[in-house]
Amino acid sequence: MTPVQTIIAKELRSFFVSPVVYVIGAIFLAVVGLLSYQAVANASNQALRLMQLQNTYAQLNLNEMIFRPLFQSMNLILMIILPLLTMRLFAEERKLRTFELLLTSPIGVNEIVSGKFLSVVMVYAGLLSLTGLIPLTLSAYATFDWQPIYLGYLALLLQGALMLSIGVCASALTENQIIAAFLSFGVILGLWVLGALSTAFGDTTVGSILSYLSFTEHFERLIRGLLNAKDLLYYISGIAFMWFAAHQAIDAYRWK
Repeated sequence: MTPVQTIIAKELRSFFVSPVVYVIGAIFLAVVGLLSYQAVANASNQALRLMQLQNTYAQLNLNEMIFRPLFQSMNLILMIILPLLTMRLFAEERKLRTFELLLTSPIGVNEIVSGKFLSVVMVYAGLLSLTGLIPLTLSAYATFDWQPIYLGYLALLLQGALMLSIGVCASALTENQIIAAFLSFGVILGLWVLGALSTAFGDTTVGSILSYLSFTEHFERLIRGLLNAKDLLYYISGIAFMWFAAHQAIDAYRWK
């Protein structure tokens, strides 16, 4: 096994022997399930009302009525629960005094950061894949365009990976897991607030900069089914920057 694979295997074992992942996963799936049920029920009621008014079968845009609002709601849920997944990655190592052993092992800082980041992304991807049962189940009873759904899940994966990279960096800065979770949530919330601030500045240069720095506009385009290279570049560069920041934080700690 390569050093990165060794770190990934170690972290996955730590995740699945801890009740935290199961609790977070259960809450996430339960809330997403309830939201999807409510969205489907609302779409069904609206279809029935249209049939009564028009006396014919009503064609509804399920992508706009169900999946797009669902993806937006999932994004808000991820802002809260993903910092809880990453808070222990480095903070726990520091608290248990095993961080020094990890740094003096023949594994480089690059492999350590990459392994921990990829492990938590794999856990998140597993949870996200379980929500794929929602469109699969609904496809047996209705027809809809799959492309926006594919891009919506791509948006959720990239959005989650960006949030997780922020959480990894926050965990690398402190040995207190609670502080790491709040720091991660604060940065994520700040990026979300930038999107709201950009509307106040309109089409000015400042507004354009704030809009690009916030993930809101990039996420919204993807869940609408619009694939743009600059949106992909935003997520990739954001993840790379946070990976570099975590690397620098750990490297600075090693030389203390």
